[in-house]
Amino acid sequence: MTTILATTNENWAGKFRAAFKPRDLFLHDGTSLRRFTIGAKLQMMAALAAFVLLAWSAFATFQAISAMNGDVAAMQRQVAAMEADVANMRRQTLTHAALIERRQAFLTRMLSGQANAAQLSAMLPPAESGAQDATSQAYAEVEDMQEALAARAQGMALARYQQTASELRRLGLDPAELVGQYNGVGGPDEPVPAATASNGADPRFAELFASWRRMDALNQAVIAIPSARPIQTSIAFTSGYGVRSDPFRGRSAMHGGIDLAGPIGTPIYATADGIVNRAEWNNGGYGNLVEINHGQGIQTRYGHMSRLIARPGARVRRGELIGLMGSTGRSTGSHLHYEVRIDGRAVNPVPFMQSSETLVALQRRVGGASAIPAVSVGGPGGAR
Repeated sequence: MTTILATTNENWAGKFRAAFKPRDLFLHDGTSLRRFTIGAKLQMMAALAAFVLLAWSAFATFQAISAMNGDVAAMQRQVAAMEADVANMRRQTLTHAALIERRQAFLTRMLSGQANAAQLSAMLPPAESGAQDATSQAYAEVEDMQEALAARAQGMALARYQQTASELRRLGLDPAELVGQYNGVGGPDEPVPAATASNGADPRFAELFASWRRMDALNQAVIAIPSARPIQTSIAFTSGYGVRSDPFRGRSAMHGGIDLAGPIGTPIYATADGIVNRAEWNNGGYGNLVEINHGQGIQTRYGHMSRLIARPGARVRRGELIGLMGSTGRSTGSHLHYEVRIDGRAVNPVPFMQSSETLVALQRRVGGASAIPAVSVGGPGGAR
């Protein structure tokens, strides 16, 4: 075994010495021949230097490749982050655009004159969530226009409310009470409550909606107010509201309405929308009587008719024919005894017949009624 190893080592040593044995190098420059000898030691040093250079080159190449792979991964991460940012910006832009479209739809519907509370409540735009980014600034001009439109609409609603409320007070009606019967809100001077964060609606549009609801409630109440004249033809005003000399007893008595005289058969019309409570003979002095309930505690009575056309329980519109003038009951001649009652108490009908064009125009707009009957009068006495 020792002999074999020794022989193997000698073979390797011989091969190594043979590989790096001294070598002669001859150079001929054309005139002379020169000889150079490269020794084994010099050859081994050159081989070692070449090996070291090769190893260093391999190591440097490996490091460069590793660094490059790291840079590529970092670049990939940066690209992914940029793509996520772009997607987020796109999502925010679409959300913002959808919010603006919803605000516009709400405003358009509200200003169309055909909206109802349920529709507008469902269309209320939500409050904007989160801080605005750079993309939101592109919508700034549109948002400013929408806010200006909302503010103008709210101002108009408040002005119309106050104008209508003033007219109602002139008639002796309480606007706050009328509106409260619809939705429980207060009078025209009470501030509209702002939306809270709990309902999620945009406070500006929620406030506008509250103003619209209050105005809408007052509009519905206004429809019930008698504002037309019950007779279209020219007639005589024979007796007013209040204390007068009773034509039958000759002593002072309270007259709860007005008397409008005219020929028998003169058409008589409802002075506001409502439901017919009574259309019958009355033993209390009215004779043939029609009583209409207009809601909000308001009633009108039409007495002494020669013929009843309206029927109990029927819904009538302002200007609809309800009977013909006569002299039935406690009457001295052909006339209409006309009353307006609020919460069961008779009030002077004349201010209602002289309602301003503001109230009349509002009733036409809200109720969709045809032209209000022209001026008319006529009258009896003594009925309550």
